[in-house]
Amino acid sequence: MNVRPATRADFTAIAKLFGAADEAASGSPSRLNADVVEGWLHTVALETNTWLLEEDGVFVAGAFAQLFGDTGNAAGAVHPSARGRGLGTGLLDRMEGRMTEEGARRLHSWTVTGDTAADALFAARGFREVRRFWDMAIELDADPPEPATVIETFREEEAEAFHAANQEAFSEHWEHKPEPFDKWWERQRRRSTYDPTLWFVVRDGDEIAAICRNESHEDGGYVGSIGVRPAWRGKGYGRDLLLHSFRAFRHRGHTRASLGVDAANATGATQLYESVGMHVELENVVWEKMLA
Repeated sequence: MNVRPATRADFTAIAKLFGAADEAASGSPSRLNADVVEGWLHTVALETNTWLLEEDGVFVAGAFAQLFGDTGNAAGAVHPSARGRGLGTGLLDRMEGRMTEEGARRLHSWTVTGDTAADALFAARGFREVRRFWDMAIELDADPPEPATVIETFREEEAEAFHAANQEAFSEHWEHKPEPFDKWWERQRRRSTYDPTLWFVVRDGDEIAAICRNESHEDGGYVGSIGVRPAWRGKGYGRDLLLHSFRAFRHRGHTRASLGVDAANATGATQLYESVGMHVELENVVWEKMLA
């Protein structure tokens, strides 16, 4: 079996590998694609922090890991046809070892609800469940109603104010880690899915009160980040940004939209998304292990 690092040319194959594992666990078709994998890996050191296990020219397992502050974030998948051979244990050894080398004090990883084998592996290795996240989606069969709020398209010269509003809106979220503007802006602009015409803002005078950063993926529109600053919550700005985004996706030819959300979000985001017709497609379980 050949073990090698991932390259950008592998993103579609990686999506198929992780998608096959998701489908086996959830019983539902996977929506993973190369755009999603790019989102996972665009800041990961591919040469040192990704591992693909290849057998007869086919990927049978893979993993990646990255350090954020003192926390490692890692994920792996084994193709259903290759399970029971210890590949998952080997991947976990690689992820945990690499993050320990980089100085992580704890490690986060995730499983798809229903993947009992992966759950058992994490539990046996000293991990505990700490959070759940949902992938939510909506089918855009018709144009949503016009939002009541005036929504404007982002301008690149206001990128720093957009970033500041986003940071404030998410400051209370679980595991939020502030990111300097320059690093954030460079990261956004080098993404292949960066499209400022799909970024929207709500203003109150000279202030940006709420933001929404969207992407156009091969299988539909994706809401990458949506947030309302605390002083402007309760005015319907989040709902109106979603409606405006859905309309923009429809005008791009997309017939569905999706996003990810903390299932225990304290700001009422899950209720907001359900109120506009979104439903849960997949649930992910986040596991944590203390390394030091």
